[in-house]
Parts: sequence; C-alpha cells; structure tokens
Amino acid sequence: MATSAEARRAYLLLLVMPLFFSSNLVIARGMGDAVPPFTLALLRWAVAAAILLPFTGRSLVEHRAAIVASGPRILLLGFLGMWICGAGVYWALGLTTATNATLIYTTSPVLILILEALALGKALPLARLAGVILAMAGVMVIVLRGEPAALLALDLNLGDLGIAAAALAWAVYSLVLKNHRLAAIPTLTLFAAISLAGVATLLPFALVELAMIGGWPRSLSTWIGMLGLALFSAVGAFSLYQYGVKVVGPAITSCFLYLLPVYGVGMAVIFLGEAFRTYHLAGMALVLVGLIAATAPPEIAALVARRLGFGRSGREADGGPSSTP
Repeated sequence: MATSAEARRAYLLLLVMPLFFSSNLVIARGMGDAVPPFTLALLRWAVAAAILLPFTGRSLVEHRAAIVASGPRILLLGFLGMWICGAGVYWALGLTTATNATLIYTTSPVLILILEALALGKALPLARLAGVILAMAGVMVIVLRGEPAALLALDLNLGDLGIAAAALAWAVYSLVLKNHRLAAIPTLTLFAAISLAGVATLLPFALVELAMIGGWPRSLSTWIGMLGLALFSAVGAFSLYQYGVKVVGPAITSCFLYLLPVYGVGMAVIFLGEAFRTYHLAGMALVLVGLIAATAPPEIAALVARRLGFGRSGREADGGPSSTP
C-alpha cells in the first residue's frame, strides 16, 4: 500500500506522463521531412534500447530462456509497436496534422474494448456500447473535417486513415501483451526486449530507405528532436506509466491518459502553429465522453449511463481495459 506522500508524488508524475506520450506526435510532426519515417523510428528505438540496456542487461540474461520461448510474440510486439506505431505513424504525420493524429490515436482504449469483446464473444453493456459509438463518431467528425459529404466523395486524408490503422495496431499490441509467459518477465526487461525486437524489424527497411533516399540526421536540431523522441515519448513515458501502476494501480493510472488530447492538441497549436477548428472541438468532445463512458470503472460507467439516459445498464459493466498510446 502506497503512503500518502508516495501517492501525491505519483499523481504529480502522472500529470507529466501523458505529456510525454503525446510529445511523440508533436516532435515528429515538427521535424517534418528531415528524417524519413523508418530511419526516424529506428533511431528512436535504438537510442531507447541503448538507454535501457545498462539497467536491464543482467535481467535480460537471467530471463533469456523465457524471452527466447516467447520470441515470436515479442517480435510481433516489436512489429506492431515500433514498426506500425512508429514508422507507420511518422509516415502518416507527413500527410496530416499532429492535432488530428492525437485525437484519432486517443481512441485506442476503445478499440481494445471492441477487440476484447469480439475475441471473448461477450456483448458490450449499453453504457460501454454508447461510449464506443460516441468515440467512433468523434473520429469520423475529425477525419471528415466536419463535412459528411467528404465520405460520399471519398475525399479522405490518407494520413488520418494511417493514424487510425496505427491506433488499431496499438490495440492489438495491448491484447498480445496480455500473456502469462510475458507476465513472468520483469516489466522493464520485457520493454527492453520488445524495443530490441522493434529495432530488428525496422533495421532492414531503414537501410533500404537510407540507400534510396538518404535522410541520415545531420543537423544538431534534428538530433535533439530524435533524442527527445527516445527520452520522453519512449523511455520517459513508459517508465512513468509503470511507476503509476505500481504505486496507485492501473485503474487510476489509465485515467490520466484522458489528458492525451488536451496535451497533444495544445502543443500542436502552441509549438506547430496548427489551427484548432470547430470540428476538432466537436470531435474531441465526442472522443473524450465516449472514451470515459466505454473504459471507466463500473461506478463511473453507471453514472455516465444514467446521465445519457441508459437507465441502470451501466451497473452491469465490468472494468474496462487500460493501455498506453
């Protein structure tokens, strides 16, 4: 049981955690085309792995049997988390804004809920189903830029669709991560192993990319941006998330993830000069309300259900999943 002082310290650090997570999209968008996507993702995770190795090297050796036994699963996690949600996101950011990307990516917990329901064959309680519908409606408002006619004209932004695909990949990543064999490996050690697997999946594509178009970082500002990605959005964000889970538990820690769009959109407007449109506000409201209704603890889900006019159905809801972006 955490002391009150430990809990207060954890709450302060958890206020920073979503800022670190959302910095990935803003920093990468700010770097523009300075470094191509596979090279940027490779450098980010190679540096992150190098930072982790001094702290996890001995544990990696001690748990090598468990890591080798789960090798295919760890490699899949590296592909989903670092290839698709790394290089894929950086490619998509070249076609959309950090504001759109942040709001769309925020739906990952809702996608986890949907995939879990499909995998287990369980019907979603009405309160959570209403939350899923609201969150998906919010994404559509953002993707269509508030213009439903864009759907009929197939005038969709490939970058927005790419971010939506990455959000789905992160949901799959979170479900693949829930495995009893992986649970036996210390958290930071497992993260280091997944980071190394991600580097392995990215390396051949980055080499081809460098050979064909170049793009190795040359300026100091580019290297600073790349180091920021590794330190803040990789090592820092993950470490703070795990600390929060340890001290105050996963339910409270996951609630701080609702700050992702606030931080992400705020930084995009302040540092990148992106415009904040009316449809962004409408989409953010739908996504946040839907996300809370779909993934909140039972007592909160019940309250939301009553406010939305769904009677007592929210009381039947079970605890929603928690995940990191």
